[in-house]
Amino acid sequence: MPRITASQALVRFLAAQHVERDGVEQRFFEGCFGIFGHGNVAGIGQALYQYPDLLTYYQARNEQAMVHTAVGFARMKNRLATLACTTSIGPGATNLVTGAALATVNRLPVLLLPGDVFASRRPDPVLQQLEDPRRGDVSVNDSLEPVSRYFDRIERPEQLMPSALSALRVLVNQAETGAVTLAFPQDVQVEAYDFPEEFLARRVWHIPRPVPDAASIAKAVERIRAAKRPLIVAGGGVIYSAATEALRRFVEQTGIPEGETQAGKGSLPYNHPSALGAIGVTGTFAANRIASEADLVIGIGTRWSDFTTASKTAFAHAGVSFINVNVADFDAAKQNGLALVGDARATIELLGDALQGYAVEASYRDEAARLSKEWNEEVERLYRLRHEPLPAQSEVIGAVNDAAQPTDVVVCAAGSMPGDLHKLWRTRDPKGYHVEYGYSCMGYEIAGGLGVKLAAPKREVYVMVGDGSYLMLSNEIVTSIQEGLKLTIVLVDNHGFSSIGNLSRSLGTDGFGTQYRYRRNGSLGLDSDSSPAPLLPVDLAANAESLGAKVIRCGSVEELRSGLEAAKGEDSTVVLAIEVDRYEGVPGYESWWDVPVAEVSEVEAVKAARRAYGRAKASLSPGD
Repeated sequence: MPRITASQALVRFLAAQHVERDGVEQRFFEGCFGIFGHGNVAGIGQALYQYPDLLTYYQARNEQAMVHTAVGFARMKNRLATLACTTSIGPGATNLVTGAALATVNRLPVLLLPGDVFASRRPDPVLQQLEDPRRGDVSVNDSLEPVSRYFDRIERPEQLMPSALSALRVLVNQAETGAVTLAFPQDVQVEAYDFPEEFLARRVWHIPRPVPDAASIAKAVERIRAAKRPLIVAGGGVIYSAATEALRRFVEQTGIPEGETQAGKGSLPYNHPSALGAIGVTGTFAANRIASEADLVIGIGTRWSDFTTASKTAFAHAGVSFINVNVADFDAAKQNGLALVGDARATIELLGDALQGYAVEASYRDEAARLSKEWNEEVERLYRLRHEPLPAQSEVIGAVNDAAQPTDVVVCAAGSMPGDLHKLWRTRDPKGYHVEYGYSCMGYEIAGGLGVKLAAPKREVYVMVGDGSYLMLSNEIVTSIQEGLKLTIVLVDNHGFSSIGNLSRSLGTDGFGTQYRYRRNGSLGLDSDSSPAPLLPVDLAANAESLGAKVIRCGSVEELRSGLEAAKGEDSTVVLAIEVDRYEGVPGYESWWDVPVAEVSEVEAVKAARRAYGRAKASLSPGD
């Protein structure tokens, strides 16, 4: 029984954790990001210093960003590996909250180790302590509890053992995973205890492939055989369970066409004849037309967000029913569907075996293939618009897609770009598309891209980020350079919040609060201004250069294409900056998103938007 500190025991424990799926073992924790302060430098910081060969320490510039990096890493690793993140008590700890929410919303594992107040309460209040007159055991870390899948405060060294094991149980559980927080009081971190060898020994956590019971499979097979126009909606669970090849075989066997959520994009290659592409609010006309007439929808690994269902309007057939394949029973029960609780790959294979000899009618298969082909022609049109004087965002996406190799990865998260990418990006590899849209967190892009590159260093990573997101969290450019992890960042400048500007116009509020302009006559600029105030003199390219990136300024799509080719020869992070027309967007394709409009207003445009909203709501079924 070595007598070591609680922090030293934790680092040794984390370094000894492995997972195994399908007979393949790998380390679960491949490093620890941290920013040190008085709440963790003498504890976890000292342990990481003492054991550099056990757990690699990575320096970050922002606590939220390092969680994003860990999440990007975990997603790229299909939830079979992650990183830990440690902070001091105080603002460092509360900066973790947004990242924790993102991880939990997206069902991605990350371990958070914020320092905490003294368990002994001898120094009370300690620096940065939040005092609560009602309770003496409250700290800012309690704000992490609602966004964590598991939360514990370790108040004695020996409590580390059950707490750490409980944390790992949740982190490796494919149905329950998300952010896990172990709040670690700074005095407990440095206390010594005789930790047993079995706690510190190598441990392998088996990741099973559970399957639904035979009766549920039989019901699902009966419903599929009875359906005339079934449709598959592939979500992130298809990717995480490595089920893409099984899905391809199933689709080719049955002829059932497939649409994809943001997290599921890449479940089939874009040019597969049964691949209809994105579905829902940010969907293609191919997927949304088939969805509107589908009598059976088979959701595989999707949590059925409102963007996927187009606020429950996408599946309009009067008798439509759902089958939900999901490792989490919480998600499998949605849409009043038949729940097949199990691993995506294993369940697809069971269904395929049980459906031998079944296929949809040839005319339906042909219809899906025709729509898929027509959609690819539409993508090509949007890639080659030649819009002037400024290019359209779709042309920028086309240039990057043309430059990228099949195994390269595109990363994005917020603004108008994710919707355009969902429609337009031609994915050729299951891990080639990485758009965080569960939380759609502005600022995720560069930090998340860093995590992708850390997980897959041999792949080129293209981070596509708008000016709004860049201004929120660009600092991990520095970390990418420090670690020698090259990112190719395409910085798209439309001088404001383009996505919300478009939404504002549709609601009758004229782009209010979405432009980066000087204040004039009390206003920051409206879309209807005939003589708007000057744009703010912000030079984002110069900012990126000051952080150490190589910058290529692109005045046209042709210059962007040349710049992307030049960037391939660089061995450090490159930023390509290009300005686009904020008003030349990609159309919506036969979908609707429920965003309520002011019921009473003095503004005529708002009144008109309210009338249109009322008509859309009236067309919904009573159950919606």
